[in-house]
Amino acid sequence: MNIDVAKMSYEDLLKLVPTLLSKLEQAQKASERSLSFKVSDKGALSVYGMARFPVTLYKSQWRRLFAVQKELAAFIATNDHLLKDKGEE
Repeated sequence: MNIDVAKMSYEDLLKLVPTLLSKLEQAQKASERSLSFKVSDKGALSVYGMARFPVTLYKSQWRRLFAVQKELAAFIATNDHLLKDKGEE
């Protein structure tokens, strides 16, 4: 759908705003939920959808992280009052 906004009236542009905001919100929610994976050219595993840039670790690094997942969860629980969720200020 190609819209030439330069030729649209101010009123027509205002009518588009709610639709565009709704689409933007839907896209943001979808991107927050979905994670995707890719093997990099160097053989590392990249996880997309966590942040602006992918989280990339090699297989051995992922295994080390998974091996301490209980400790990591306990650390997060202990330090919950200090930690922020994405988007918090």
